[in-house]
Parts: sequence; C-alpha cells; structure tokens
Amino acid sequence: MATTTSNGGELTRLHYIGVALAAVTGLIHLALGAGALASNLADPLGLAFIAAAAGFAGGIVAVLRGDEQLRSRAILLGIPFVAGQVVFYVVLNWPDIFGIGGVVDKIVQLALIGVLVTLYSRES
Repeated sequence: MATTTSNGGELTRLHYIGVALAAVTGLIHLALGAGALASNLADPLGLAFIAAAAGFAGGIVAVLRGDEQLRSRAILLGIPFVAGQVVFYVVLNWPDIFGIGGVVDKIVQLALIGVLVTLYSRES
C-alpha cells in the first residue's frame, strides 16, 4: 500500500506505522508535560516533555507533508532524537526504570527506532 502525497512522494505502510508510533509517544509526552506543568509552569522536566511532543509532531508533519528530501531528513534526525530519549529515560530514572508508563513508552520508542532505521535504509 503506497499513497502519493501532493508533492509526488510515496508513503508506504511502514511510513504510516512510524507516524502512528510517533503519535503515541508524542501524546504520552504531551500528557506527562501537561501534568508536570499543571503544578509548576516553570518545571524544566515538564517543558522538556512538551518540547519532545512538539518534536514528534514536527516529525509527523515532515513525513506526511514534506517532499522526499524533507521526509528523508526527518527520518534520519528521528533516529538519534528517539534514541536519546531512551537513554535519558534510563539515566534519569535509574534504578526505577520499570514503571508501566515508562516501559510502554520505551517499547513504542524502540519500535519507532526500528521503523526509522528500516525506512532510512530503504530510502538511501
């Protein structure tokens, strides 16, 4: 299943799986950020969660609406962006890294990294 975007690029089922995974983790980060900022509008961790959610939203837009070059850049940049979040989660939460919300988010993010690596290897 490939669909053609308005600028001629084709999106595959794998692109849409990546978009869905990015949306899930983006919404998780948005919820965490909103929760943290509800009690303190200057909470650095809350602001970081909101920034991460915005990064996922930007990546989704770049993949869905961008031309092939922008899409390829978003996919390439998404790999270290998501991998960095996994590393920061472990570093900041060690040794209590097995909370259900964090584990679910990290599973989604690891799957997203797999999708991004596959897409990048296919497109380059």
